[in-house]
Amino acid sequence: MDAATIRIVAALIRDDAGRVLLVRKRGTRAFMQPGGKRDGGEDDVAALSREIAEELGCGVLAGSIRSLGEFDAVAANEPGFRVQASLYGIDVTGEIAPSREIDEMI
Repeated sequence: MDAATIRIVAALIRDDAGRVLLVRKRGTRAFMQPGGKRDGGEDDVAALSREIAEELGCGVLAGSIRSLGEFDAVAANEPGFRVQASLYGIDVTGEIAPSREIDEMI
């Protein structure tokens, strides 16, 4: 029997040194790329922009979104589920700071 699948958008954000930003959601132990589920009617760009604003308090730089592919893995925080992520490389504008459900970033 196949595990249920959670479909999300996720962001790969790098700094000038090439380091990748990872976040840890409240009440979890795993670090991952920022992002989340699409709201009804949202396309990937709208969902990604909303999630970045909600989770990190910054904006997606217009024209910087580039598709990096679709990835599938066992969900880190939802036992019995798989995650199918549409991953995008993005640049952000404004200061990055954990907010809402994000407890920590590295």
